[in-house]
Amino acid sequence: MSSITNHPDEIVHHLGNTFQSGKTKPIEYRIKQLKSLQKMLEENREEIIKALFEDLHKSKFESILTEINFVLHEIKYILANIYDWVKPEKPPKEFANILDDVYILHEPFGVALVIGAWNYPLQLTLGPVCGAISAGNCVVIKPSEVAPAIAKFFADKIPQYLDEDAYQVYLGGIPETTELLKQKFDYIFYTGSTVVGKIIQAAASKHLTPTTLELGGKSPVYLDKSANIEIAARRIIWGKFINAGQTCVAPDYLLCSKEVQEKFVLSSKRILREFYGKDPKTSPDYGRIVNDRQFQRLTNLLKTSDIVVGGDTDSSERYIAPTIVTNVKPSDPVMQEEIFGPIFPIINVDNAYEAISYICNNEKPLALYIFSNRKADVREILENTSAGGVTVNDTVMHLTVPTLPFGGVGSSGMGAYHGKYSYDTFTHKKSVLHKDLSFLGEKLSNARYPPLTSGKLSYLQFMLSPGLTFSFKYVSHLATFLLGIGAVYGFQYLYKLNSKANN
Repeated sequence: MSSITNHPDEIVHHLGNTFQSGKTKPIEYRIKQLKSLQKMLEENREEIIKALFEDLHKSKFESILTEINFVLHEIKYILANIYDWVKPEKPPKEFANILDDVYILHEPFGVALVIGAWNYPLQLTLGPVCGAISAGNCVVIKPSEVAPAIAKFFADKIPQYLDEDAYQVYLGGIPETTELLKQKFDYIFYTGSTVVGKIIQAAASKHLTPTTLELGGKSPVYLDKSANIEIAARRIIWGKFINAGQTCVAPDYLLCSKEVQEKFVLSSKRILREFYGKDPKTSPDYGRIVNDRQFQRLTNLLKTSDIVVGGDTDSSERYIAPTIVTNVKPSDPVMQEEIFGPIFPIINVDNAYEAISYICNNEKPLALYIFSNRKADVREILENTSAGGVTVNDTVMHLTVPTLPFGGVGSSGMGAYHGKYSYDTFTHKKSVLHKDLSFLGEKLSNARYPPLTSGKLSYLQFMLSPGLTFSFKYVSHLATFLLGIGAVYGFQYLYKLNSKANN
């Protein structure tokens, strides 16, 4: 079955039949597919690196660190923990259900659609796919057409490593994606812009399909004079200009005082020279803008900006130098949308409270970065702003912690993934109450039956009291305690009988 030539409804129908057969549900099957995906990445490393360079001019180092190894780590983390994740959950239960079984089963949604992004086309496509596989779903994989080399790699290689009955690659641009979204999926996972995210959500709502939207937004950085400016600048510059600024959690703009701005700009000039040399255009470690449309959009922003660092461009290579702009006003074009490129505006604020006010007057960002050694100010910003995730005294690195959920809030997205959160995202938690059918169980329950009396109501209110909640781990202790009490009374009774007999 070809993953490229078939119509979307044929693909979804075929995968639906596979899912209904139960093929993808056994844990051994999921593990086998994840290991096959791991093998694909390990055996085709050089081809992936070549494709990423072709699409985004990514260096080998960056391709391995932020793309290949990122997905490999996700796979290995899932494999190390999946047996624990799939176990039914046993939540606490109320006294009214003391004789019943209460548990939560994890079941896959069915056929999931994963729409990847172009800026990290391997990581942001296969990362969610790993979660979908681990949960037992079938998957339609839609790579971004804006990164055609990696999209072709997926189309060529995934059928060689993964089960085509359960996992299909679908290529194409806007018309093909539009047709794909007409199908009824059981789950949709999309990574990309807020504008397209709204289109995805509207299409999903027609079928009441649950979605995860990993979007973006203008992620702010707050920097005050209590921080080590040199170290802070190094970490901010790295996070901003990796992948030529085309990172969804890249610092979008800096909030700081005039005094801090001067020190930051001076440090940044030295650091950029250290990172990329005298001419970043010749550096093997500095990327390019993905296409002409994005290049034109970014160069238009430069035309209305006060450039203090960088600003050089070359349309033939889609090159834009690492650029810092100052004297920025909230109404400037560079502040009207997520930059998603190597342009870094600085807005002046005098303190953390002004920074909080500015952040809260704009859409909730995907990430927030705080550089400060003032614990009270850090706490104040954390408690009074909303963002998908936060890193204090660094940038981007919260993504690398597998035990933290990664996702947006408000216009920066909904839902989360990474590690167990990837498994949870593609898993429906099915509640199960397994009632006891014994005579005693019925005696505990029969107060709900007519005729209804005030006495029965009082009994039920007592039995359903929130204070009478038991965790499964305490049930055995309770049983032992009750048996112990019974034994004590039993021995006392036998002692009395024996004493009477002797008398």
